[in-house]
Amino acid sequence: MAREFQRGHKARISDLTAGTDLYVGVQIAGPGLSFDISCFGLDADERLSDDRYFVFFNQPKSPEESIQLLGAQAGDTESFRVTLDRIPPQIQKLSFTATIDGAGQMSQIASGYIRIVAGGEEVARYSFNGSEFSTERAVMLGDFYLKDVWRFAAVGQGFDGGLDALLKNFGGEVAEEEAPAPAPQQPQAGAAPGFAPPAFGVPGTAEPAPAAPPAAPAPAPQPAAQGFAPPPGPTPPPAPAPAPQVHAAPTIVAPLNTPPGGSPVPPPAPAPYGQPGQQPPQYGQVPGQTAPPPPGYGQPQAPHAPAPPPGYGQPTPPPGYGQQPPPFGQAPYGAPQGVPQGAPQGPGVSAALQQFKETPTGQRWTQQNKKLVRVDLGIGGQPVLARQGSMVLYQGKVDFSYKGAGFSGRIVGNATGQEMQLMRCTGPGQVFLAENSTMLHPLELQGDAVCVSAENVLAFDESLQYEVRRIEGHGIPGGALFTMQFQGTGTIVVKTHGTPVVLPVTPTTFADCNAVVAWSAAAQVVVSSQVRMRRNAYPGDTGESVNLQFRGAPGNFIVVQPYEV
Repeated sequence: MAREFQRGHKARISDLTAGTDLYVGVQIAGPGLSFDISCFGLDADERLSDDRYFVFFNQPKSPEESIQLLGAQAGDTESFRVTLDRIPPQIQKLSFTATIDGAGQMSQIASGYIRIVAGGEEVARYSFNGSEFSTERAVMLGDFYLKDVWRFAAVGQGFDGGLDALLKNFGGEVAEEEAPAPAPQQPQAGAAPGFAPPAFGVPGTAEPAPAAPPAAPAPAPQPAAQGFAPPPGPTPPPAPAPAPQVHAAPTIVAPLNTPPGGSPVPPPAPAPYGQPGQQPPQYGQVPGQTAPPPPGYGQPQAPHAPAPPPGYGQPTPPPGYGQQPPPFGQAPYGAPQGVPQGAPQGPGVSAALQQFKETPTGQRWTQQNKKLVRVDLGIGGQPVLARQGSMVLYQGKVDFSYKGAGFSGRIVGNATGQEMQLMRCTGPGQVFLAENSTMLHPLELQGDAVCVSAENVLAFDESLQYEVRRIEGHGIPGGALFTMQFQGTGTIVVKTHGTPVVLPVTPTTFADCNAVVAWSAAAQVVVSSQVRMRRNAYPGDTGESVNLQFRGAPGNFIVVQPYEV
């Protein structure tokens, strides 16, 4: 029986099936709508660093065929074959997406789903409809992602823009269609298509017109005996060939770092300044910006033309020539005098702020940077408990309410020092959380447990269970120490002062109780007290009188920050 997923739900692939040869089917329908179904193979930074792992209608498989586009079959609009044990290690995530080809928006979807079939049996399905979206033209349906093991996540995140916007979001680029350079001395028999490269043939030799890209052959129906095949059913008629006017020009993907041997990419960028074939910038012009050509460019200079600036074309370059642009907020070299530095400088402002843009992922918890985290309350529909005053920004409709611990909880919190002043965040919006510029670390729990000091907790899913745990000890005030234990399925955001270090637990692991941030709940913790009344009476006391000793089986860990509370 297939496991039904809701938006935001995740599971290990091994919990769904023991197989690694999987069939992924996507069915999506809407009146008058046409959809393109694609798969993005992303690296650890969720970027399309290798365009050969963008599988779509113009590129139906990856190099080693670990990801294959099968076409429409078994009632699915589009289908894929994914062989997990053949995916190369640099690919850490597979994102299955749907975009509208032509006019329309995702709110017009009548129904849709993404399903996983293994061994001829459907093991997982995530269903959706247009009520979950508005004006978006693309949607990220589901992800296969590698986190110690391969897992599946039902995303269902709408995305403004179409296939081009998705490519740019994942770090790819779509080449602009450019007309060929005019060559009046060599008339051509016909106009070349916009995506054709400029002609560089021998003068007088006619260049052959580029042939239209051949349509990908429809894959043969897979036999039911294979592990990735869908459940047996009536064989639908073969899908009709796409109309030539829908995708006349193939999409050319050019990621930021295309490896050798990749797919065709747009023409290379201009050579750096000072290299052959590249003209130096005009004096006073910021490198990287395009300036109009001077009067008479490419023609003999008129006698009355103004003389070039001093030093132009001489061996000695102008000040700042060949250097990197100045940091954001400083005046660029060569800027005209008298221009206010605070005035907008056109595209330079957007370029300077590009690195600080919001990270647009479809996950429930997204780390914007080391000190800021975003939670999308609409994914999963579960409220979030956060430390009071930690909200720095929210988008959409979000309700904030006080989360009281009750009389007994307040008594326990005051007595143990593990009291947390929390607020409940509910609604379909997004909330950005931070506190005192501390570093944030989202920890995803999959039924396991972790112990964290209440001082180091910023926020967590309300679905997690939490309680105060007692650590016995002798020779310390109160006779014990306390911590918070979280258990269940959800995410907890831990904050640290500085970059923490994670160490495995060994029989000789000791840590200062004021520097420990978290540890695995299965580890045994013993208070190691070095309190000696006679020793403390002397002024040479070390101050390291109370430590925690950790014991446990291999696999347990502790997290320590470079700071003492």
